[in-house]
Amino acid sequence: MKSFAAAAIVFTGGFIIMVLEIVGTRFLAKYFGTSYYVWVNQIGLVMVALAVGYYFGGILGDRWRRLGWLAILLVPAGVFTFYIPNYADQLINLVSTPVDQPLTPLRQTLDPVMGSAMIFLLPCVLLAMLSPYVTQICARNLAHVGRASGLIFAASTVGSIAGVFISGYFLLQTTTLTVIFHVTGCVILVLAAACVALNSWLRPPELKADTTPSFPDPYA
Repeated sequence: MKSFAAAAIVFTGGFIIMVLEIVGTRFLAKYFGTSYYVWVNQIGLVMVALAVGYYFGGILGDRWRRLGWLAILLVPAGVFTFYIPNYADQLINLVSTPVDQPLTPLRQTLDPVMGSAMIFLLPCVLLAMLSPYVTQICARNLAHVGRASGLIFAASTVGSIAGVFISGYFLLQTTTLTVIFHVTGCVILVLAAACVALNSWLRPPELKADTTPSFPDPYA
């Protein structure tokens, strides 16, 4: 049951990251068009966010080791995502080429990635921290770290797959971008509240070495 709860947390995180990636590409189209630069930069930015989030999520998981502390990461991500439609114009105008200046080939490449970074880098990095953080909580001993990490990252990936198809085939076809961002922000805040509520129940065990007898290494 605890493994299911942990998997559900990272599933939701992976789902939201892909929603932000797919919906974000449509959102950025009104500023930068629908060229392949926008798609390439959005995909690349999410990959950067995953790498950064995985690294720092592992560090925080080793230090904090309590599920409730994830609210410190998730609440800012949820608030930031909820208000994307309100502040996106101001942030993108800070980094994009002014309308009264010519758009050079270099700026045509850089403007989408900088605009995407201003809007989507922070929430995606914070959400990416969930998987390594929860892995630390779920690992019961050194012999089971591989099993725990496999479960967590598999659940996160399945959530990402669901996010891609639900965003492309349902969300973008049935509702507005503003509603999607508002609902997504609220889901992140609910996820933060769930982490606080499950803090005592999903308590990390003391990580210890496995004492199961093993066969001697024939190559030693």
